Amino acid sequence: MKKLSFSSVMLWFGLFFLYAPMLILVIYSFNESKLVTVWGGFSPKWYGELFKDQQILDAVWTSLRIAFYSSTMAVIIGTMAAFVMTRFKRSWAKLTLSNMITAPLVMPEVITGLSLLLLFVHMADLLGWPKERGMLTVWIAHSTFCAAYVAVVVSSRLRELDMSIEEAAMDLGATPLKTFFLITVPMISPALVAGWLLSFSLSLDDLVIASFASGPGATTLPMVVFSSVRLGVSPKINALATLIILCVSLIAFLSWYMARRAEQRERMPLN
Repeated sequence: MKKLSFSSVMLWFGLFFLYAPMLILVIYSFNESKLVTVWGGFSPKWYGELFKDQQILDAVWTSLRIAFYSSTMAVIIGTMAAFVMTRFKRSWAKLTLSNMITAPLVMPEVITGLSLLLLFVHMADLLGWPKERGMLTVWIAHSTFCAAYVAVVVSSRLRELDMSIEEAAMDLGATPLKTFFLITVPMISPALVAGWLLSFSLSLDDLVIASFASGPGATTLPMVVFSSVRLGVSPKINALATLIILCVSLIAFLSWYMARRAEQRERMPLN
């Protein structure tokens, strides 16, 4: 019988520490009792109650739209910033830009949210825009801090590219803009997808910055969950969390399956 090594024991302990709370949450999402910590029998009724709660459904739709728009804008801004960080000559301006772009990565979210709130208030006083905080201001705020993560991911990929391919395209008559979209973008597409997915997750999960930048008409899902937890955890929140875990697990499984199929096709001998 093979003995368990210390590394194996620590691995299983870490997995148990990470996933045991999720398993308990999934089990208690089928709890019939209104009390979250008291098991009252098996019942899926809270899933039906969840889909009847219009406030939660509206918050989910708002969060998904903000996350989609924010991640798309963050990829555009972050890619341009990464291009400047990696392709321009070293100077004090480039160093300053790099420090300013990466600052949101280490900045506390409370400070970021408060600074954005003050910015929106002063802009409304001086320019008359935005008239009120809502979905637009949350989109701007999320795009701002998500662009920093995209810039770091894309810049690491740009540093690994062989610039001779781009130079060859320009030698053959392609303009720099055409070279960027036809040569550079396809080569950095995995980093762009990774940056988009990371930004989508960060925007969907954000609570602090959204609380500062949002208004009455733009309540995101984390804000609804946090407000409901302060008043007492409802079993509907367990059902919502279970559905989120299910969606993430399905996406992860499909990604793993597609990657494995692609690897198997590459290993198949050519006829």
